[in-house]
Amino acid sequence: MVYKFIAAVGIVTLAACSGDKICEPPIPAESSAASSSSVIPASSGNLLSSSSEIAIESSAESSSSVILSSDSRDDSAGSSTKSSDSRNSSSSVETASSSSAEAASSSSAEPATQYLWNDEFDGESIDLNKWTFDIGTGASGWGNNEWEYYTDRKENAYVKDGVLHIRAQKEDYEGQKYTSARMLTKGKFAFKYGTVEARIALPTGKGIWPAFWMLGENFDTVGWPACGEIDIIEAVNTENKIYGTNHWANGSEYATYGNNTGNYRDQKFELDITKFHTYKFTWDEKYIRMFVDDFMYHEILIEGNEGDTEEFHKPFFFLLNVAVAGNWPGFEVDDSQFPNEMLVDYIRVSK
Repeated sequence: MVYKFIAAVGIVTLAACSGDKICEPPIPAESSAASSSSVIPASSGNLLSSSSEIAIESSAESSSSVILSSDSRDDSAGSSTKSSDSRNSSSSVETASSSSAEAASSSSAEPATQYLWNDEFDGESIDLNKWTFDIGTGASGWGNNEWEYYTDRKENAYVKDGVLHIRAQKEDYEGQKYTSARMLTKGKFAFKYGTVEARIALPTGKGIWPAFWMLGENFDTVGWPACGEIDIIEAVNTENKIYGTNHWANGSEYATYGNNTGNYRDQKFELDITKFHTYKFTWDEKYIRMFVDDFMYHEILIEGNEGDTEEFHKPFFFLLNVAVAGNWPGFEVDDSQFPNEMLVDYIRVSK
């Protein structure tokens, strides 16, 4: 079946950033495709003008299709007018502690499935055969003007009771006012196509920005965005909303497309992101899809490199981090929230 419509097609121009670290793009207006039934990136090469009329054949899995526009992260996500988190330091620790206990008591037992890769975080320390750390502030605050100093200290990343804790803290350290951790599997594990399942509880607070995401294994040779980026989970400030986003190079330009649990296909998924939820990411030759507790909040068509998306047909590695401040959450930070933690019960990859 063929559907005709008029779609606004946009591209966000990437500002050059110094160093070899990733630059988060400016936050564009909400995508016109955010509530669509299927996501199809814009054609490769020059993008169509906003008045172009396009005919697209829908996939068998969807009743309608749209042309990719821009990232669905709206400007309000970074607004400095959002109410600040009322939790104080002690309540944040109590929340993390109770969440950790929840993970220990309710985590599903590891099935007999032979995983392509997995980490159950059952040991007494982080497995350095699986993970490494980014250290420091990166170029221009990791390209995002973030305020934290990333370390590999146990004060910022540790395993306890079968749960990984990534802890952001308020402390003066190496010239910064905050510390946190950014863990990655670069050089240790990367894969192309598969299903990822992770059980994660996220921190919230004014100026806080946790993420579970991926970068192309060829990042060091081709740079960003040519390597591609897949943000499986992002959250900012005190929102109880999960964002899923793809970033890539559309020819010589920069392209991005994302959706979120606040409004996807005219549905809103209510969740408390500070509690453990099961997140799933499926990736094959045709689609990238993201789910939380079986609710799909993001989908993008990559079949045949549609929209110049060849980046998403190559191996990617994982990253986990909790940023403090930055271009997206803004530059107002509630210091009463610290320490504030991202908790990861497990990450499992299967074919």
